[in-house]
Amino acid sequence: MANDGLSAGAAARRLGVAVTTLRTWHQRYGLGPSRHEPGHHRRYTVEDMARLQVMQRLTAQGVAPAEAAAWAKRSPAEPPEPASAVPAAPVGAVPAAPVDAVPAAPAGGGQTIALGSRADPAARGLARAAMRLDGPSMRHIIEDAVTGRGVIPAWQQVVMPVLIGIGQRYEATERFVEVEHLLSRTVTEVLAAVPRPPRDREPRVLLAAADEEQHTLPLEALTAALAEAGVPTRLLGARVPSRALLDAVERTGPDVVVLWSQLPATGRVDQLERLMAVPRPPLMLAAAGPGWPTEGLPPATTTFGDLASAVRAIAAATSG
Repeated sequence: MANDGLSAGAAARRLGVAVTTLRTWHQRYGLGPSRHEPGHHRRYTVEDMARLQVMQRLTAQGVAPAEAAAWAKRSPAEPPEPASAVPAAPVGAVPAAPVDAVPAAPAGGGQTIALGSRADPAARGLARAAMRLDGPSMRHIIEDAVTGRGVIPAWQQVVMPVLIGIGQRYEATERFVEVEHLLSRTVTEVLAAVPRPPRDREPRVLLAAADEEQHTLPLEALTAALAEAGVPTRLLGARVPSRALLDAVERTGPDVVVLWSQLPATGRVDQLERLMAVPRPPLMLAAAGPGWPTEGLPPATTTFGDLASAVRAIAAATSG
């Protein structure tokens, strides 16, 4: 933490809570920022953050907020452990936790989401909120990232690291499906709220998941990023049968078709070959996602390296 402390927004992201929660803790229980310079907003010091972390952990364990606040102000390093609570990891100052891991809900002592040594503070806050199944805080963090940075940076710097980390935890433990589901649902809601281009602009981009492919979150991110760039789209969603996709292409005549495959089982090349065989094939046919084979795609097929490159390529293809 910088020597001059954290703003309320930065402290909220660090903890994975809403700014309104910090304000409530300040106004009701006296757990506010202590560093103050004339003419500037108060800022949270390392000691302030330690007290807030105690407050956060104890309330998550079922301790009444007033009691938790009393303990936090009395001794931030030695909080009580409720008799009914599962033993939690010791509570210390914020820097005590490894920089490449995010503590999960206190009741699951020792559970972490590994994010890497250079993880964005907002991603760390999102991971904490996700492991607590704290939907409002997750939504606040993601909305703040989308409105403050834009869809692409929010996706790449905040959302994706946490999704990847949760996936790794699932592979190692076969747990936390509920965490991934709630986070994905929250991301979907935030991305759907990104303003769309005017209704009078005809969509020339068609996005769909491959037949039997159920993963659509990357397509939702692409839809929102294109909307932010002023490019209207049609998003058909998950598990689009090949015949239905062909019907949609023939009826709407899109300039760009993006077909997403997350898993090799859904990345069948014949789906792309059928799209190129329609009477008016799209100017750009993109095979997006890791499910497609690295070799053997139709010669005219486009692939994307990341969300930013996809937005640039599609925007260029529809600019004429």
